Amino acid sequence: MRVTLLGTGDTTGTPTVGCDCDTCEAARERGVERTRFSVHVENERLDESLLIDFSPDFRYQFLREEVPLPDAAVITHIHFDHLDGLGNVFRILDSLDVYAADETDPETGKSVAETVRDDYHYLEPLEVHPTTPRETISVCGLEVTLVPVEHPPLVCYGLAVEDPVTGAKLSLTGDTSYNVPEASREVLADPDLLLADAIVPAHLCEYHPIGGRHETDDGVPRTFGTKHMTREGALELADELRADRTRLVHLAHYYPADEAFEEPLAVDGETYVL
Repeated sequence: MRVTLLGTGDTTGTPTVGCDCDTCEAARERGVERTRFSVHVENERLDESLLIDFSPDFRYQFLREEVPLPDAAVITHIHFDHLDGLGNVFRILDSLDVYAADETDPETGKSVAETVRDDYHYLEPLEVHPTTPRETISVCGLEVTLVPVEHPPLVCYGLAVEDPVTGAKLSLTGDTSYNVPEASREVLADPDLLLADAIVPAHLCEYHPIGGRHETDDGVPRTFGTKHMTREGALELADELRADRTRLVHLAHYYPADEAFEEPLAVDGETYVL
C-alpha cells in the first residue's frame, strides 16, 4: 500500500493566496506547499488506486505527483476543500466509484452520499455508493471502514484502510475535534500510519473567538474551537491510538514560521509504503 499525501493544508492552503506572513514566505523560500486536503492510496498488488477526498487542487496535485488516476474515491464530508475537486473527473475518467456515508445529516437533511449524488448529478462517470459507517467494505482490494468523528455543524468521518493480505493499516482522523467517539477510536487504533488533523498549535487557541476545548490536566487545549484538533491534541490522540507513525495534516498557515515545518508536520508530496 503506497500512500501519497497530495494535500496537507487547510481551507486556504500554505502559502495562502495574497498572504505575506512569515510562514507563507518561508514556504515559498523552501519550495514546499500545503494544498487542500487529499490522500492517494495505491494498492500496488492490484494496480488500483483509492483517493480520499477530492481537493479543489486535484488537477495540480495529480500533475505534480504523477500518481495514477483513481479507480475509486471516499468522501469524508461536504466542505468544499474536501469535495469540490470532484468536478475534475469530467472528460478525465470513464468511471469512478465514490463511497460516502449514508447517515442523514440533521444540518442538511441529506447524507454525504446524497449530497455528492445531487451536487454532481451531471457527471455520468460517477457511481455513488451509500456506505454505512463502521461497516467494512472492499475497495480496490483494500478494506475500508468509515467512522463518525466530531466536526460541527456537519457530519464528518474518519476512516481506516487495511490491506487484508499484508495487514498494513492506514488511519485518518478526518476533520475532527479531539472528541472522537470511543467506538471510532477502536476502528482507527493500531495503524502503521496515522494522518491526524492538527490545524494549529494549542497556544493559538487564545485567538479563536471561543478559545480551546478538551483541555489536558495542565490546561492545554486539545481542540481549537469546536472543529479541529490542535497539534497537541492530535499527538495525544496518536499516542492513545498506538500509531506506529504519525503525520499531522490539515495544517493552517497560522503556525509560526519557526514551528511550521518541524516534525511531525507534513508537507505535500510525502510518500509512505506500508
